[in-house]
Amino acid sequence: MILARSIAELDVARDGIVGLVPTMGALHAGHAALLRAARAECDFLVASVFVNPAQFSDDADLSAYPRDLEEDASKAQAEGVDVLFAPSTEEMYPPGFATWVDPGGVAEGLEGAHRPGHFRGVATVCVKLFNIVRPQRAWFGRKDAQQVAMLEQLVRDLNLPVEIRVVETVRDADGLALSSRNARLSRAEREQARAIPRALATRDVDAARAVLAEAGLEPDYVAVRDLDGPTLAIAATVGTTRLIDNVPLKEGAAP
Repeated sequence: MILARSIAELDVARDGIVGLVPTMGALHAGHAALLRAARAECDFLVASVFVNPAQFSDDADLSAYPRDLEEDASKAQAEGVDVLFAPSTEEMYPPGFATWVDPGGVAEGLEGAHRPGHFRGVATVCVKLFNIVRPQRAWFGRKDAQQVAMLEQLVRDLNLPVEIRVVETVRDADGLALSSRNARLSRAEREQARAIPRALATRDVDAARAVLAEAGLEPDYVAVRDLDGPTLAIAATVGTTRLIDNVPLKEGAAP
């Protein structure tokens, strides 16, 4: 596996299907599921590790985000990644950078309302990664359902030559969706956070709110939105850690 720290070092084979798995690092089993899905469908696999400051509205949250490139590289190599692209902030946002992709539509409300500028940061960095790597396919996790829907809209609206592939949410044995942020939870907070998947399992907004209230959680939102089909979405802060999760409501979807 090649570790590329700059765009100039990025060497991508073009004699087959190129796949991209964008990440912010702190790789876990959820990322591994994305990498395995991508590895099975492409000839050349690029994964990126970039903690994108443009999608954080809280400097403390950005500073606290876990970073361990050596560990990430080891995990990426184990999953068959050909190139790990790990640029610096200066590489992605050089001096004078002033062009942003600001999505509307499905990006409005939910995370878009509670994290101003978040989807602008996500959309901009993903367009940059798509242009830098030029993959035919890119993989994302269903846990970030609004993000996935926004990226599908982005690709459609801007006629980008990349197909968005989606991998279902990976969960721990206690039902909590895997997230790099879970490592911040204390044991008591982890127990409290389990109310989120229990709330989603009700498949009902009012019932979900009741489950969260019983656990002492005041959510940012509990709502049903069309995110590639009707989806019950929740965001709640447990201790100081903000978690999001969702469940599709279409017939036959797993809770």
